[in-house]
Amino acid sequence: MTTRNRRFHALALPVAGVLALTGVGVATAASAPRLSADAQAEAAATQALRGLTLEQKVGQLFVTWVNGKSADEVNPKNQTDFGVDTAAQVIRKYHLGGVIYFNNDSRDNFDDPVQVAKLSNGLQKAAIGSGAHIPLQIGADQEGGTVTRMGAPATEFPNAMAISAGRDTGRATKAATILGQELRAVGINQDFAPDTDVNSNPANPVIGVRSFAGQPGLASDFVGAELKGFQKSVAATSKHFPGHGDAATDSHTGLPRIDRTEQEWRAIDVPPFKAAIKAGVPSIMTAHIQFPSLDPSLEPATLSKPIVTGKLRVELGYNGVVITDSLEMQGVREMHSDAEIPVLALKAGVDQLLMPVHLDVAINSVLAAVKSGEIPMQRIDQSVLRVLKLKFERGILFSPFVDPNRVMKTVGTPANLKTAQDIADRGITAVANDAGVLPLKQKPATALVTGWGVATTTTLAQKLTAHGTAATAYQTGQAPTDAQIAQAVANAKNVDLVVVLTNNIGGFPLQTKLLDALQATGKPVVAVAAQIPYDAGYASTVKTWLATYGYIGPTLEALAKVILGETKPTGKLPVDIPAGADVHTVKYPFGHGLAW
Repeated sequence: MTTRNRRFHALALPVAGVLALTGVGVATAASAPRLSADAQAEAAATQALRGLTLEQKVGQLFVTWVNGKSADEVNPKNQTDFGVDTAAQVIRKYHLGGVIYFNNDSRDNFDDPVQVAKLSNGLQKAAIGSGAHIPLQIGADQEGGTVTRMGAPATEFPNAMAISAGRDTGRATKAATILGQELRAVGINQDFAPDTDVNSNPANPVIGVRSFAGQPGLASDFVGAELKGFQKSVAATSKHFPGHGDAATDSHTGLPRIDRTEQEWRAIDVPPFKAAIKAGVPSIMTAHIQFPSLDPSLEPATLSKPIVTGKLRVELGYNGVVITDSLEMQGVREMHSDAEIPVLALKAGVDQLLMPVHLDVAINSVLAAVKSGEIPMQRIDQSVLRVLKLKFERGILFSPFVDPNRVMKTVGTPANLKTAQDIADRGITAVANDAGVLPLKQKPATALVTGWGVATTTTLAQKLTAHGTAATAYQTGQAPTDAQIAQAVANAKNVDLVVVLTNNIGGFPLQTKLLDALQATGKPVVAVAAQIPYDAGYASTVKTWLATYGYIGPTLEALAKVILGETKPTGKLPVDIPAGADVHTVKYPFGHGLAW
């Protein structure tokens, strides 16, 4: 049997067969040493590495998007992006180590769970049938809440901050267990979650409620708890090292600079990553941020050897897979060309390169660097072995396929949906009730839901109506006009209760004008910070504030029940809420939460 065929057949053998092929443990059961799990993974990865060509090795270090909802669907975007027709051809052309699924307008891989399972199987078939014979990591950003790729009928969970507001790590483990099981059922074997950042900057434009907390202790507890759940089914990924929580710029559109001291970094940002490493997280994602106290050269962390190798590898002792955040993001492209970026990332200590803008350019730049000696072959082998060990340890090498006929026995089951609602119910936080509006003395017959979000206002109105209060929706967006405010006021005069949803008052202060105008009607007004809780810190005449940390269906159901008095708010703030833009004055402290 050729080396190539032996490697292919090894993928279908039980662990003992792989170990035998490596020459390890081939004696009798009585005399053979019992290998540790790590030794088994090392042996399997070493065997899979043997015989791979340079091109196949380098391919294992790349993870990209693919276009289409089936492996063999001809999609013109694949020609534009990769010079081939189908997603399966993308896999075979580049010997890819992984793909990432999306559900947006430009890259939509989702119709329904069964379709996704068939797509995953088709891509795995292409990978195993290619020259490398190595199954794929198939990933998605399924954090829950705002960052959810596979939505209903899959189970939807609230944002991280909503979960930690409930202060129950056991429920966090349950949420991650269900998320992981449902992903794995459709063939997604890697989740780029949990967010491990400490959201210490209220003005952070990209992390916010994706973080568990503004303090490292609570964030660490919940990161560790979620990893217990994810690890049962999928390869989890902690992100974004060395910590994106103090950023004031979105790294999708610019290069954030974080000016913490090294001591502050160790005290604030490091603990959740230490918790993740202790929990055995198999993958850590880098951040496209400048961190001068950690690397005075001002290289983005993704391309920084002092940060990736010096801090993550050496200081924190991490030897799992390090993957970049998307290389499409402006934060990593500010200082270097698309050809330079992958080479610099590998030299910094990164193992996998996520979503380079031009895959051909990225792969060819790495190949050229190896052939010229700029990147030693040993360095490539080191990263490929880490990737292959992850695939062995997470069951990807031996069980890449799923059964489409069984998908809906796992995804979106009544039990899972009930758990999600239970978790959402615990997170609603009563921040202020100075006017004593809540609890309502009697259920209102009618209500107006206004403020931010077409779908959000409509959905909450539907929820209130379903619970016996006839509610109408009138959305005014994040920057309500005078005409919209006047119409909202006119609508409020005909109802018993007004609910106003806000989203980022700090960036869109006209929402305060809407709040004040509605309060002036004399109607009872409940303001709801429907995304970041910091909205409740901005001055307005409205004195009743609830925080939901998001706006998915279960969260709005929980909100409706609290407003109408069917349940009580039990959430506690996972962050300090400052007095508006004055970040040095705390208006509502960490742990605050009213009860009645």
